[in-house]
Amino acid sequence: MNTVKTIKEIILDGEKNNLIRISDDLSTITYINQNISRNYNNPEEKIQAETFCKLVLKYNYPVEQVKQYVKVTVGSDTKEADIIVYNDSECKKPHIIVECKRTEITEQEFKQAVRQAYAYAYATAGTVKYIWVTSGIKNEYYSFDKEIDSRESVTDIPQYKVEKLANYKFAKNGGTTEDGQQLFPLAKIEESELTNRFKQAHQALWGGGELNPSEAFDELDKLIFCKIFDEQKKRKDGQPYDFQIIKIEPKSKDKQDIEKADEETSENLLKRLISLYEEGKNFGERKNDTEIFREGIKLNAAKARTVVSYLEGVDLLNTDLDSKGRAFETFMGSFFRGDFGQYFTPRNIVGFIVDSLPIEETHRVLDTSCGSGGFLLHALNKVRSAARDFYNWKEGEQETLECHKQWHDFARYNLYGIEINEQISRTAKMNMIIHDDGHTNVVTSDGLIPAADLRTKTNNDGFKENSFDFIITNPPFGSVVKQTEKAYLHQYKLAVKDIDWLNPNSKTSDRPSQSTEVLFIEQAEKYLVEGGYLAIVIPDGILTNSSMQYVRDYISDTFRIVAVISLPQTAFSANGAGVKSSVMFLKKYSYAEKQLRIDLRNKTQNSLISNSEDGKRYFKLLEDKKNSITKINKQLKQAERSNDSETMEFLANKKQTETEEFDEQIESAKESLSELYLEQYKKVLTDYPIFMAIAEDIGYDATGKETGKNELPEISKELAKFIKAIEEGSDHFF
Repeated sequence: MNTVKTIKEIILDGEKNNLIRISDDLSTITYINQNISRNYNNPEEKIQAETFCKLVLKYNYPVEQVKQYVKVTVGSDTKEADIIVYNDSECKKPHIIVECKRTEITEQEFKQAVRQAYAYAYATAGTVKYIWVTSGIKNEYYSFDKEIDSRESVTDIPQYKVEKLANYKFAKNGGTTEDGQQLFPLAKIEESELTNRFKQAHQALWGGGELNPSEAFDELDKLIFCKIFDEQKKRKDGQPYDFQIIKIEPKSKDKQDIEKADEETSENLLKRLISLYEEGKNFGERKNDTEIFREGIKLNAAKARTVVSYLEGVDLLNTDLDSKGRAFETFMGSFFRGDFGQYFTPRNIVGFIVDSLPIEETHRVLDTSCGSGGFLLHALNKVRSAARDFYNWKEGEQETLECHKQWHDFARYNLYGIEINEQISRTAKMNMIIHDDGHTNVVTSDGLIPAADLRTKTNNDGFKENSFDFIITNPPFGSVVKQTEKAYLHQYKLAVKDIDWLNPNSKTSDRPSQSTEVLFIEQAEKYLVEGGYLAIVIPDGILTNSSMQYVRDYISDTFRIVAVISLPQTAFSANGAGVKSSVMFLKKYSYAEKQLRIDLRNKTQNSLISNSEDGKRYFKLLEDKKNSITKINKQLKQAERSNDSETMEFLANKKQTETEEFDEQIESAKESLSELYLEQYKKVLTDYPIFMAIAEDIGYDATGKETGKNELPEISKELAKFIKAIEEGSDHFF
């Protein structure tokens, strides 16, 4: 059954070993030894089932000594302990109390669960030695002594028949201590669980009010970086990781000594994290990156320990790249949605755009408004996949040096991003690091400033004009740049009104403002090499509004229009934007080709003005209107001097009537000339095909819910063929 893919491996192992049985519809779980059936749709039940299977399969406790839903008398009430592990086959001597909670439990609720577990421990026989409280993604372990009113945290519960615990739990490739306690390797986990761990860790950081959500996000970013760097460090098998809770033993069982040792455990952990952060930020090319590493870790020891408790056992480095990326972006989306929702392009659209383009490791790729880095990451994954295919890499194998160098050099030297929002820019860098780096050339800046100014501001010489093979971007819609606010605006051709060829009195003049989505098209031309591709999400108004004809003329002069893919109205609704949009693929002309097209445009316009009957009629109407209104104005002045009010009123009405009649004829003639111009201009241009498609279903609805159908991959396949034909010079015969 397909649904089995959503079941964790530990549960599948539990079924194979006849510990549990899950119904075909996944609604019921039966614990075979106790013959207890429960509702498997209950989130807490899933955690309890996983924990039960771990106790038997990972910690080796005999299933007969692991009892669930054990009635415990607490005061005057009878409660049920989730799981009790016994020291004897008769189940008379409780050894471990286990309390299971749902994954989304808050820190406050988790603390309450600890108190609840302690209450069960105090209510049972005096043989209980350990307490385990778990939400599946967070675990806390305690050594219990009924005679001591304290909570001594430990790193794990002991394996079956093991007397002495290790002071850490996770080591490279696992292993066993001299005392027989098993050490665990880091585990690769599913996307949904990783998303939950990120979310819960973030919630834990700001939930108490000490940090706001934005500050908490920054601190979590830093610790994720520490986690990845710790995994990258060289260590032998069996050596412990630094990014984990390592227990300091108390000097005695005195309550004060226990509490002091626990504080030292947290403080030592924070020191290790700070050391990892400092070492990692000065490693290789990172030492010059002052943006992502502008501040050190600002968390206190307790907060840092909380985050570590969610991430210490996870193998972030080797967790599937696509799942890892989706988890981080899903978490980011849940945090930033709203104020920053425009910075996140849905993955289906990102994938469609990048998959349609022939990006290779030798190409330079830029996103001029990169947000969280989705386009850059997909480009990196495309190049990495191609390298792995070329070198016949298999899942689970170590990449060869040649394979790694091929995609990593692309990430380091050829992948560029600009993001105006500082926090989002740092997040994009962290997103890159999570994907095995490539963050080096992501900078914080206004993507519309001149390239020379950007290089000076960022001290990055890579942002050169006429140097990028591909620009892939989804610029912010609806923002306006005013001449009075941005000194660079006058440098944009699209921020200047050209002479109107149908208005002999017009002159060039600055537009008071221009929309960002229009300016980003022109900025892309500046950065692209001749023959380079721009793939850009644009509002449909640029394609359809009559007031935007000058933008369409600019595009026609500057780029070959390769494709226009219409997206549904709901494409960006989940991010709070309802603007109907399309994806436009453009290929930059050479300078000579652009000048030729501009010359042909001017020649066609001048010919129509001078030689066509429509042109002669249009300008005769303008002259006739001028002469008629001039004559009436003279008559009005004479009537004014004579104080002839009746004649003045007659002439004023006549002027208005003749103006309206002339304007109607002039507008009609102007429209005819414009249509004739477009018709003749198209005739003199070299004709070429344009790939057009309408995507009605792109895999999700207005709420972001998956629809189960996505037309974009099929469109992408055909568009990729079309672009290949263009590059081979055979598109006219496509």
